[in-house]
Amino acid sequence: MDTVYQPGQDMTVHWIVKPGTDPAANSTQVELTARLTGPYGDVSELKSAAGGTARPALGEVTFEAQPVRPSGAAGERPVSVIPIARDAPPGSYNLIFAVREDGGVIGGASVVRVAPKA
Repeated sequence: MDTVYQPGQDMTVHWIVKPGTDPAANSTQVELTARLTGPYGDVSELKSAAGGTARPALGEVTFEAQPVRPSGAAGERPVSVIPIARDAPPGSYNLIFAVREDGGVIGGASVVRVAPKA
């Protein structure tokens, strides 16, 4: 991600819907989650922490979106909104996102930068 966020901004995660399933035939509930955890001084520190070998130097903070439960309706465009606190420390944050369905979880992560408060 190339966008640098400022404390006090909202980060939006736009989910891509896989077409071709009939929502009426699908009785499962899908839950989409997203959160930012950090700050880390740089990407290598973030990756070390994700591997369980390091913690953020300033203490860990988490900014979390409300879970999204899409209905499966045609044309639906689910979005998660992560509010970044006005006093968020600058640094690299781990964006962790997941799709929960049928008792299983598929997820991933990315790096997001938060600039010093302007």
